Amino acid sequence: MQFVLPVGIVVGIGLLSGVMLTVAAKFMAVEVDETAANISEILPGANCGACGYAGCEDYANALAADHSVPTNLCTPGGDKVAMAISELLGVEFEGAQAKVAIVKCSGSREKTSYCMDYQGYQNCAANKLFYRGRSTCEMACLGFGDCVKVCDYGAIYIENGIAVVNREKCVGCGACAKVCPNKLIEIVPDNMRVVVGCSSIDKGSVTKNICSIGCIACKLCEKSCKFDAIHVIDNHAVIDYTKCTNCTLCAKVCPTKVIHVYPKKKAK
Repeated sequence: MQFVLPVGIVVGIGLLSGVMLTVAAKFMAVEVDETAANISEILPGANCGACGYAGCEDYANALAADHSVPTNLCTPGGDKVAMAISELLGVEFEGAQAKVAIVKCSGSREKTSYCMDYQGYQNCAANKLFYRGRSTCEMACLGFGDCVKVCDYGAIYIENGIAVVNREKCVGCGACAKVCPNKLIEIVPDNMRVVVGCSSIDKGSVTKNICSIGCIACKLCEKSCKFDAIHVIDNHAVIDYTKCTNCTLCAKVCPTKVIHVYPKKKAK
């Protein structure tokens, strides 16, 4: 009998807590927008931010609240997701612009070298904090693979010291670009095939001494372009992809062959 009272007290507290939680759940419940929930189920759940929103849920809420928000902003989902969302919302479908990541560095181990034997924490962000990074070019790919670790699609890997994108697997989500400390990765329309594989900010004479494939800012590419789509900025060539027509004239005149032309991406 001596345990009856304690047990009764515990049971009473449990019942009271249950009632309080039930009441709280009823009055403090957050109303769920069914449309937003349905859109969330359609989205791939990558939460990459390529759409310009904080994540898939944020994009779904925006679509549900305002039907003028484009349904084709999900790069990983592509046309399939855009079509499904358009049908759900009853709005006109517009195809998504497929995108791909490009790496603006070609400084493999045969082309350049390290200026230190870095033995600290093995990632790009940490190495960048230690005297600008281990490469002789301060804007070079550091090669520890921070970009590889965040890619959910197995579309980027480290080969001979630099990041390489598998254009057939890449969906252009932008996760790799966000973690690159040297901002070497750019997301561009996937029909763009011409890439300047250098981001050096050193003068041409310096770049030539530390990297055999680096841009020497000679401006031959700039002079050859008939569409005003490439200019030397901060000692390296930069392509304006809103103007580039993939004519490849710039690549043909580049003396260091740092302007690459990739084959067309295969249709899926």
